[in-house]
Amino acid sequence: MSTEEPDADEDGEDIQYFVRIGQTDLDGTKSVERALTDMNGVGRRVARIIADKADVDRREVLGTLDEEKIDDVVELVEGYADEVPAWLTNHQRDFFTGETTHEVGNDLGMSRRQDINRMKMVDTYRGVRHKRGQKVRGQRTKSTGRTEGTIGVNVEAIKEEQAEEAAEGE
Repeated sequence: MSTEEPDADEDGEDIQYFVRIGQTDLDGTKSVERALTDMNGVGRRVARIIADKADVDRREVLGTLDEEKIDDVVELVEGYADEVPAWLTNHQRDFFTGETTHEVGNDLGMSRRQDINRMKMVDTYRGVRHKRGQKVRGQRTKSTGRTEGTIGVNVEAIKEEQAEEAAEGE
C-alpha cells in the first residue's frame, strides 16, 4: 500500500480529507454532524442546527461537499450567535462588553480562562473555590473528591506488622 492518499474514494468522488474551520482541522471522512462536534464549543445540537441552516444533510460526508456548501458551513459556525436565540449560545452577556457570543475553538478556552482568572482576582465564592482546587458547582465534598493520602484501614500494612511481630516472637 502506498503512502500517498488516493484522489478518489470507492465511488470515484473527490474527497477533501481535512476541512479547516477557524483554527481547527476537521476530518473530512466523517459525517457533517460528527465532524463538527470535533470542534470545541460545538456539540451535537449545535452541529445539527448548523447543518439544517446550511441546507446540508447531516449524514453526508463532510469531505464530499462542494466548496460553496463548505463555505456556508464555515460562515454559520463563525456567525452562529447571530442565527440562534441567546439561550443557545455558550458565552452570554460578556462581563466587559455585555455581548452574547458563541465561542468555538481556542477562543472558548481563552475566554473561559479569563473568566476564571477574573473570579479569582475579585475573590468571588467561585473564584476562591477555584484557587483552593475545590469543587465549584455545589457538589458533595464530604466523601468524594479527596486528594490526600490513604483513607481507611491499610490491611496490607497491618498484615506486614503482624508478620514481623510473629517473626520476632519466635
